[in-house]
Amino acid sequence: MTDPANPVMALDPLDRRLVLATQAGLPLVSRPYHALAAQLGVPVDEVLARLERMLQRGAIRRIGAVPNHYALGYRANGMTVWDVDDARVDALGRQVGGLEFVSHCYRRPRRPPDWPYNLFAMVHGRRRDEVERQVEAIARLLGNACRGHEVLYSVRILKKTGLRF
Repeated sequence: MTDPANPVMALDPLDRRLVLATQAGLPLVSRPYHALAAQLGVPVDEVLARLERMLQRGAIRRIGAVPNHYALGYRANGMTVWDVDDARVDALGRQVGGLEFVSHCYRRPRRPPDWPYNLFAMVHGRRRDEVERQVEAIARLLGNACRGHEVLYSVRILKKTGLRF
């Protein structure tokens, strides 16, 4: 159902078919947008224009790769959590997020007294010793702004999909 007063949510039937066709991922072919166009029976320029319009309106947040780290051989995946000085956490978080081995980094509220951590950074390695070296690099970058940290290793994949209609 669409809401005409909210253009972000208004999808016409072809937009909806396009979202349904892509929600499990783009076709794994050399020209995925051409494959979508053929599937939907529209020109590829129409597919690209509609995706761009939905991105601009916020109906789609992003189009990107979602790697399966386990399948790529990265068996030591750790969410590192850091207790960082609140006055410096945004600037330091941008630096941590820019490290080549950090896949995503974000700030979260503390939950005292049990959870003092306010900066999260996901790192990936083929072995835990590789991850531990990455953790040491982050600790050096944070310096005296960091009061403590933990590494929460993944033991299995629970979910690797986006929202489904």
